Amino acid sequence: MDLVALLIQIVVGIIVVAPILWLVGRALVGKEKAKFTDAIWIVVLGTVIGAVVGTFVGSLISAVIMFVVWLALIKHFFDCGWLKAFVIAVIAVIVFIIIVAILAIIGIGIIALGF
Repeated sequence: MDLVALLIQIVVGIIVVAPILWLVGRALVGKEKAKFTDAIWIVVLGTVIGAVVGTFVGSLISAVIMFVVWLALIKHFFDCGWLKAFVIAVIAVIVFIIIVAILAIIGIGIIALGF
């Protein structure tokens, strides 16, 4: 486990994933329950736990474990049930994919890769 790579993952996750997770959580559970700091904690803990689990467990098993961990983090920090945590996760992934696609269309992804 490379600590520099882990730190980069955490920073990028906070910049990219946390706002999306926060906005989706805020839309589904309300602004009282979905705070931006909660979204940051979800991303930080999810990334760190994912790195540890990925180091010690096989790929398919770690993916299942991390799916449950991310749902549990969303459930805990956004104070909602398992189903709502699942819906928040799915919608956040869909929004993330749409944003990445839009950025790719306008060429931001190519510039970031240095091509």
